[in-house]
Amino acid sequence: MELAMIGLGKMGLNMATRLVRGGHRVVGFAPSAESVQAAINHGVEGTHSLEEAVGKLKAPRIVWVMVPAGQVTDETIEKVSHLLSKGDLVIDGGNSNYKDSVRRAALLKTKGIDFLDCGTSGGVWGLNEGYSLMIGGQPEVTEKMRPVFETLAPAADKGWGRVGPQGAGHFVKMVHNGIEYGMMQSFAEGFSIMKAKKDFELDLAQISHVWQDGSVVRSWLLDLAALALDENATLDEIKPWVADSGEGRWTVFESIDLDVPAPVITLALQMRFASRDEENFSARMLAALRNQFGGHVVKKDK
Repeated sequence: MELAMIGLGKMGLNMATRLVRGGHRVVGFAPSAESVQAAINHGVEGTHSLEEAVGKLKAPRIVWVMVPAGQVTDETIEKVSHLLSKGDLVIDGGNSNYKDSVRRAALLKTKGIDFLDCGTSGGVWGLNEGYSLMIGGQPEVTEKMRPVFETLAPAADKGWGRVGPQGAGHFVKMVHNGIEYGMMQSFAEGFSIMKAKKDFELDLAQISHVWQDGSVVRSWLLDLAALALDENATLDEIKPWVADSGEGRWTVFESIDLDVPAPVITLALQMRFASRDEENFSARMLAALRNQFGGHVVKKDK
C-alpha cells in the first residue's frame, strides 16, 4: 500500500521506516528539513509541503497524521481535508483526546472523507519490536488498512485491532497510558523502598534481573527499569522531575465523569505533579501549622 506520513518525529519516522521495510510506499512530510532528510535516508519519499505529499498519492489517498496532540493536530487535519476528496482516508495515530477524534471524524464525514483514530504504543522500540495499535472507526475502513496495520504491529495477528467506533481507539489508548502511570509509579516506589534499606546493601540492578524471569511482576517496564539501573544504579544523573503528556489527566477526568474510582492512577498522576514542585509550598505550610499549634521545631531553609 501507499500513504503519506505527516510528522516525522521519533514515532512518525520509525513508523514510516517500518512500513518501508515492510514493502509499502511512504511519502513523508515534516516542517523540519532535517527530519525530512532523515526520512529520505530510511527509504521514505521526502516532500517539503503538505500539498506535495498529498499530490504524490494515487486515489483513494491515505494520510497518516503523527503530530503533537491538540492544536497542531487540528490545524494539520484541517489543511489536509482541503487537499483530499471523497473516499480518501485520514488516520490520526497521535495521542489525541478521544473527544477531539469524535469531533474530527464528524468534520471529515461532511466532506466524504473517512477517519480512523489509532492509539499507538511502542515508543522508540516500536521500529524493531512493532507497535500496539488500538483502532477506532468503521469495520470496513479498518479492514482496508489491514496490510498497513499488520506491518506496523509486532505480528500480523498480534498487537492490533479495531476496538470500537470513531473515538474508541484514542479512548482505549488514554486508559492504557493511565494504567502505565500506575505501573511505573509502583516500580518507582518499590525500588525506592529497597534503596532506602541501607543495612541490606541491596543491588537494585541485580534484583531487577532476578525479577525478569518467573516473577509475577516481570514485564517490559521491568525490562526497561533493568536497563536504566544497569546504566546507572543510583540514577543520580537524572533530575527527579517527571512530566505528563496528558493521557493520565484525561483518564482521571474520565473516571470522575463516569463515577469510577481510580485511586492508583490518580495518585500516580499527582506524584508527577509533586516531582515538579520544587518550592513545595504545601509542605512549608504543614510545617508552619505544626509549629503554630504545637510549637514543633521547624527546619529552616538554607
